[in-house]
Parts: sequence; C-alpha cells; structure tokens
Amino acid sequence: MNAQNNLLAENYFEQGEYEKALTLYTQLYKKNKYFNYFKAIVASHQQLEEYKEAEKLLKGRLNIKIIPQLYVELGYNYSLQENDSLATINYNKAILFVKESEKFNYGRSIGESFERYSLLDKAIETYLTAMDVFPDTDYSYQLARLYGEQGNLEKMFDSYLVLIKKKRSYQGVAQQNFSLYISEDPAEEANILLRKVLLQKLQKQSDVLYNELLSWLFIQQKEYKKAFTQEKAIYKRMGNNDMSGIADIAYFATNDDDDENAILIVNFVIDNASTPKEKIEGYQQLMKIKLKTASKKEYPKIKKSYEDLFNEFGSGKETHQLQLDYNYFLGFQNNEKDLAVSNLKSFSKQPLSQYQEARIKMLLADILVFDEKFNQALIYYSQIQHEVKGNLLAQEARFKVAKTSYFNFDFAWAQLQLDVLKKSATQLIANDAMQLSLLIKDNSIEDSTQTALKQFARADLLTFQKKETEAISVLKNLLENHKGEKIEDEALLKLGELYETKGEYEKAAESYLALIQFYNEDILADDAHYRLAKLYETKLNQPQKAKEYYELLIFNFVDSIYFVEARKKYRMLRGDEIE
Repeated sequence: MNAQNNLLAENYFEQGEYEKALTLYTQLYKKNKYFNYFKAIVASHQQLEEYKEAEKLLKGRLNIKIIPQLYVELGYNYSLQENDSLATINYNKAILFVKESEKFNYGRSIGESFERYSLLDKAIETYLTAMDVFPDTDYSYQLARLYGEQGNLEKMFDSYLVLIKKKRSYQGVAQQNFSLYISEDPAEEANILLRKVLLQKLQKQSDVLYNELLSWLFIQQKEYKKAFTQEKAIYKRMGNNDMSGIADIAYFATNDDDDENAILIVNFVIDNASTPKEKIEGYQQLMKIKLKTASKKEYPKIKKSYEDLFNEFGSGKETHQLQLDYNYFLGFQNNEKDLAVSNLKSFSKQPLSQYQEARIKMLLADILVFDEKFNQALIYYSQIQHEVKGNLLAQEARFKVAKTSYFNFDFAWAQLQLDVLKKSATQLIANDAMQLSLLIKDNSIEDSTQTALKQFARADLLTFQKKETEAISVLKNLLENHKGEKIEDEALLKLGELYETKGEYEKAAESYLALIQFYNEDILADDAHYRLAKLYETKLNQPQKAKEYYELLIFNFVDSIYFVEARKKYRMLRGDEIE
C-alpha cells in the first residue's frame, strides 16, 4: 500500500498537483520516517510557495539531528525567497562540515545536493574540499562534468585526465565526453585547449596515456600524420611489437582518401612487422590503396605486384585475404573474369576453414553475377547458406540470392527470400531486404508486366557491373516512358547517384531537385535532400544552398536517419559552436 501511495504522490508532484502530493507524503512520513518523504514534503511546500513552513520543518529536523545536506536545503529555501545572504550562510555551513569532519566524508551527499539545485560553484568547492580533507577519495569525474557544464573546458579536460591517470578504465568514457566538445577543426577552442593540456602533461611526465589521447585527438581532426607520430612514440616506448594502433591510423587515412599518409604509415608497418602475418596484412592494405588511385594503364603493374607477393608469401591459406583482393581486381576491374573464376575454384580445393571456403565461394558467385551467369552464381550462394548456417555470411548469401533473382527478373523468388530476411536477418541486411522488397512489391501492383521494374533492375545490374553510362541511358529511357509511375522517384535517386559517380555533379543535382519537386512527400525525399545538400557543400561549392537543404531536412523530416548529421552540418555552415 505504501509503495502504491508513494508512486501516486510522485505522480501528483510531477503533474503539478502539489497539495495532493503534500497530503500523501505527510501520511507516508507519519508511518515511516524516511528521509526522502521528508524532503518531498519540503519540496511540496516550496512549490506551493509556503516557504516559512518549509523553513520550520528544516530547522526542526536540524534541531533533532544535524544532517549537513539539510543546510543546503535550508539555503535553497532562503534563495527562493531572494534572501541571498542567509542562503550563502547556510551553504557555507554545509561546506564547513566537509572541511572539519575528521571521520566521515560528507563530500558526495553535500555535493549532490548542490548539484540538484544547479549550484555548480558550490558543488565544485565541496568536491575539491572533500578531496583535500580525504586524499584517498576522488571526485575527478564529478568535477569534470561540472566544469563542462560551466564551459570551463580546460579544467574539464584536466579533471578527466586526472581521473584516467588513476583509473584507465575511464578512458573510453572520457573520450566519449571529449567528443561532445571537440570537432574536426583543429582551430576550434576546445581542440586547442585539449591539445594544450595533453602537451603540458606530456612535458611534465612521459606517459603513453597522453600519446594515446593526442593520437585520438589528431584522428578526430583527420591529421593522420600527427597521429602516426604519436603512435610511433607509443610503439617504441612499449617495445612489445604491437602495431595495431599504427595499422588503425592507416585504415582511417585510407577511408578519408589521405592516400599519401596512408602509404607512408603502411610502409612503416611493413618495414617493422615482426611476423609474416603482419607483413602480409600491410601489403594487402598497400595494394588496396594503390588500386584505389591507379589508372587502367597501371593495372598490369598492379597485377605484377600481386604476383610478386604470392611468389614471396605463397598461395596458401596464409594469403587468403590477399588472394581474394587479387581475384576481385581481376574479375571486377581488370576484365579477367575467367582467370579469376579459375583461380578461385583452384584455391577452394586447398585445406581451408569453412569460413574461408565460404568467402571464396561468395566472391566466385559475385563474379559470376557480374558476368551474368546467374544460375551458376545461385548454386554457390545456396552452398554457402548450408555450409555456414547461422553465420552472418549465410544471411548475406541469402540476400544475394534475392538480388541475383531480381537481376534475372525472377521477382517472385526474390520476394520469397526477402520475406525470410526481413524477419530473421541482422539489422543491416534486414533493412536492405526491406528496401528491395518494397521496390518489387510497389512496382508489381499497378504493372502486371513489370516493365518499368525490369528496366530498373537492368540499370541496377549495369551499376553493379560498373557500366554507369549504360545504366544512365536505361534510367533516362525509363523516366521518359513511365512518367508518373511509382518507380519514378527510385529512378531519379538512382540517376543522381550515378551522375555523382561519374563526377557530373550539376546533373546529379538536377535529378535530386526533380525528386524533391515531384515526390516531396515520398519515402525517398529525405535521401534526396541530404544528397543534394552534401553535393552543394562538398562538390558544387554552394554552402548557402547546402545550408538551405540541410535546414529543410531538419524541419520536415525529423524521423530521417540523416537528421542528426544534417543538424550538425547545418550548425557548422551557420557558424554555430557544435555541442
């Protein structure tokens, strides 16, 4: 009964029915002298502006027993009456208990009481006093949070560093909190302050912790060469041959198209690798970077480099991933599909793990789809589903069965596979399955011949085959002959993406604008807004237009997956400080 009344009293208080809350809390307090009931009675009186009654209760309780945090409550009660001098006297009495107590540390209870009323300066003073009186206690986390709320970033960073130094397990939490203040711009105040604090700490005491955090900061700022310098210092200091931190930076640099620094870092990994496995992984990444930037004229040189690596490290399971990359290059880029298929079939006969064999079959099937040998590809995808049942690869294979059937215009079979995936797959695959399922379903109802859907599937296959010009031609034909049909918005979005791939950014913008003009209430409208805004921002050098479309997305598509990123971009373009 008490529990029910307590919940009811809480509900009355939250709903602003303070008289009802007061009545119930008073009844509860008569039965059980719980301290929380007492504080709730005081708070109810305060909400009803019955400050004298609240004061009487607090003083009465203090006369019975000194509970230091009640001085905070009493001080706050005076502040509600705008009697700041009496408020300060009582706040100081509370802090004096922390300072003069020899046996019991009141720091947390009093500090939290000040925090409850947003008295940040007093809370900070309390925690600092408690740490001075009781050196074994540490309120660095509370201090860091409070300094952050005050906007005192330098002290916030310093407090987190004190905390991490004592408890390394807090490093992830600290970095997560740093992310709320720093940005990609090294010139931002928060970035400058964090770098300054870390460098000062490093000068006073050489500790890899500060190198790690500097590396993390430089990665956020996309300054990969500087991050590399810090990771090298860690590598040399630790002396354990662990180059995972350096390898991670190479990966980030590659993803951000900072290929010059990525190559520099990968070469360091290769030169200093302590095992053949590390060396192979380094070469694998180096080849990916070179391939990304190579022209077709350089493909023979790329092919020769791969062959040289296999001569050095062999063609067994040790070079499994390197061989997959090589045969992907042959099949999808170097127009040697037959050679790639032959290599993969031969490789699959070696003693491999089930997972490695499934990966080979997956690539083999992908190349067969690329070559429009759909039935052969489906056999391999089906084998993967049975051989690694329950694995993510099996789900991926099922989705590729659906996609291959879709490419082959077997929409009914594709739909059956997608229906299974929508219920049982991982979120990413389930989302892809849902998207393809809706495309097929929406464009099969009105058009029983599925003519437009077949054209769209053909454009999709041509895109997969990297035949962008032909795919664009098919989509333009579709848009000309199927105006106003359900598939038009899908075709416009796809067309925009293809133009972007070809670097024809003005034409891409036209496609997205057309989608927004005619299908602004449709499911793809937020995609079009985001892509258009990003295009204006990054390729067409029109920041005002970018800001306009980010703003439209923010106000009109609050449920969009792009909402958070669009808001961040909008604020940056407007010149706000990003919180």
